[in-house]
Amino acid sequence: MSSLDAGFYFIEDENVPMHVGSVLVFDGPAPSYGDVIRLFVSRLDQVPRYRQRVKALPFHVGRPVWVDDDHFQILYHVRHTAVPSPGGEDQLRNLAGRIFAQKLDNNKPLWEAWLVEGLEGGRWAIISKVHHCMIDGVAGTDMLQLLLDFKQESTLPEPKNWKPAPTPSTLDLVVDGVRDAVLTPVQHLSALPALARNLRSFSEILDFGKSVLSSLPGTARRLITRAATSLNGPNGPHRRWVWARANLAEIKQVRKVTGGTVNDVILAAITRGFRDLLEKRGELTDDMVVRTMVPVSMRASDQHGELNNRVSAVLVNLPVGESDARARLTEIRSQMDDLKSSRQAAGADVLTNLSNFAAPTLMALGSRTAMRFPQNIMQTITTNVPGPRVPLFMLGRPMVEMFPYVPTASTVRITVGIFSYMDKFTFGINADFDGVPDVQILADGIRAGFDELVAIAAATEEA
Repeated sequence: MSSLDAGFYFIEDENVPMHVGSVLVFDGPAPSYGDVIRLFVSRLDQVPRYRQRVKALPFHVGRPVWVDDDHFQILYHVRHTAVPSPGGEDQLRNLAGRIFAQKLDNNKPLWEAWLVEGLEGGRWAIISKVHHCMIDGVAGTDMLQLLLDFKQESTLPEPKNWKPAPTPSTLDLVVDGVRDAVLTPVQHLSALPALARNLRSFSEILDFGKSVLSSLPGTARRLITRAATSLNGPNGPHRRWVWARANLAEIKQVRKVTGGTVNDVILAAITRGFRDLLEKRGELTDDMVVRTMVPVSMRASDQHGELNNRVSAVLVNLPVGESDARARLTEIRSQMDDLKSSRQAAGADVLTNLSNFAAPTLMALGSRTAMRFPQNIMQTITTNVPGPRVPLFMLGRPMVEMFPYVPTASTVRITVGIFSYMDKFTFGINADFDGVPDVQILADGIRAGFDELVAIAAATEEA
């Protein structure tokens, strides 16, 4: 495992399962359970990690390693269930919330998929969960596309015979782990001259340093701005999971009038959601912000399909205290422009990769401490994963919607995942069951945020 992948593995505990997930909804009729099993088996050769389990070393003398599961059984990982009548969205969300709250079995390959029947209108769904140590959001989209087809007609290849590779002995793994702990920092240091040679000039290094340093005052101001720390708190074992929707046409209408990016408009709508939540709780003040971590994919175009994490992050203040929707969007746009020009996402990626220098035992301790130690710096995580712009099919049935699930962690009780599919955006809002009983206010507020921005854009165009 890489240091980042291992970090996601180490920070998991009973109340903080570290898997990402999704709910895919299809038009019916539902396929048979046997057909779904055959589909997965036919594609498993393309994702060998799905037949591997994690083997942690004694005392974490080395990073966890992936080994073939001697007892792999597809029937354990692909499951079959149904929602109670009437099979509406509430029933599907409640089922998904219970499934997502359950920790994956560390003794088996870290993924599950559920075929869900009984949805109203003859629809059916697939609920998928995969541990974050083996996949990030963008890689997750890549893997989904292996199970989905771009054409309604599809032919399943004959599954190949698979035989698990022998599991290395614990002694061999410990020896390799100790060697890795010693050699990896040396290898990274030896790579620095090559990295330097790949830079265009010394002035490029200076420009990068200057851009990061020049952004520090703005970053410091963002970090000392009063945040809605009442949103922070411990996570229990259960989750509430709700969703919201938007479409590309309305976002483009807003952008046409206000400028900015799709992400700027999305963050502005999410800001309205948190504003409504805090206002209903009686906790909103004029100068308050909700600080969100926004993951940024560092995956190059030739790295799609790799089963690992290539992600960095930036911190953004959502100006929930601002009452004017246009002003909220302007403030977010200004922050995002500043973050892009300062290259902070690239800088964060460098810092993340520096953990490759840490001994795995210290990394295990550090990851757990960092994510479990109470902190009030950020209140939420907001991650936008671009999906396909063309229709997809599974076993000849068209996929109509897809909703994301992003795990909570440490004292972050609320996360917002965003998927785009064709010309639609869906928001999966995950929250601690006990700490955020009013999470539906947030979901409704996100939708209200889009309505508000569209109304402003329409009024501006008519003026």
